[in-house]
Amino acid sequence: MEFDKPSSKLPEPRYEVENMNTYSAPIEGRREFLRLDFNENTLGPSPLVIKALHNIPSNHISIYPEYDGLQEAVINNLQIHHKIKGISSSEVGIFNGVDAAIHAIFHAYCNAGDYLLTTMPTFGYYNPCAKMQGMEVIAIPYQNNNFLFPYEQIYRTLQDKNIKLLMICNPNNPTGTRLSPDKILKLAEISPQTLVVIDELYEAFTGDSVLPYINFSKTPNIVILRSLSKTAGLAGLRIGFAIGNSNIINRINRVTGPYDINSFAVTAAFAALKDQLYIDKYVKNVLVAKAWLQEQLKIHKIKHHIDGGNYFLIWPERSAHEVETYLKSKGILVRNMKGKQFIDGSLRVSIGTLPQMEKFLKTFLSLVKMS
Repeated sequence: MEFDKPSSKLPEPRYEVENMNTYSAPIEGRREFLRLDFNENTLGPSPLVIKALHNIPSNHISIYPEYDGLQEAVINNLQIHHKIKGISSSEVGIFNGVDAAIHAIFHAYCNAGDYLLTTMPTFGYYNPCAKMQGMEVIAIPYQNNNFLFPYEQIYRTLQDKNIKLLMICNPNNPTGTRLSPDKILKLAEISPQTLVVIDELYEAFTGDSVLPYINFSKTPNIVILRSLSKTAGLAGLRIGFAIGNSNIINRINRVTGPYDINSFAVTAAFAALKDQLYIDKYVKNVLVAKAWLQEQLKIHKIKHHIDGGNYFLIWPERSAHEVETYLKSKGILVRNMKGKQFIDGSLRVSIGTLPQMEKFLKTFLSLVKMS
């Protein structure tokens, strides 16, 4: 839908907003499909989550949400199941999905004329967040056909320019590119005036988290983003976390609403964090399917790129739009990378369980055989 420019009788919007396009994604009418388009949990949340939501007391609905103990639940989960220690509750921020955390970071720290340094292609929400603040964006491409992280270029840019914010999606969406924790820490150390934000939404499928290696007192300019959407299956409830130095988290929290996260999301988060066994089992299933799929793609000589995360890129011999449309007609959704530099013509496909990926590949190959 296109909108006319505001009438002279209406208040003028901010210049940055007037020159932006709405960030949107095709999210309607997806529930009845095999959803391989948004990297979500393809099975749904733990039974403990469903039980907790069924049993939510009425006064959790009629009063404003309460968050007491949720930061501690996140910390306990990290300590018990991931052997990550030394994090305090003041170093954990709770947000209405990681998207809200990203927006709050830009809002709290970035001014017009500041520089955002990031990579390309990467998660599409970083750029509009920068634009709405009037920032300048420096996006450095991933390298060659394997989409290697442009470490030397990022390193030099941090030294040459006064970068306010460095955004690294690790592993990167959509290329799956991974960057080791020691290199991330080095980037933060050489540019202490830069806020280094590590988007770790897909870390569970890869294991490259910087969290086990960081001391927020010694390296206070790193913020790590985590979510319960991709593994725990809470994408529809919108809850995410920012973990960092307490002074940084305090500033980010200042630009959020007092009740941004609803009571259902809080209840579900407590239950999901208690059932790490469910999350671990789902991740294991995805990794089994990923290994099988990678082998099959080689056998069938299908051009692809698969690395970190629970997704891969595929370049069909037919047009990406034709393949996307055909798969949808068979009940399978994938994400067309049309218009994305360096990967235009490809499809991003989420990886679910082995039976789901067998269904995807069989359907995809049926179209190939029709050629």
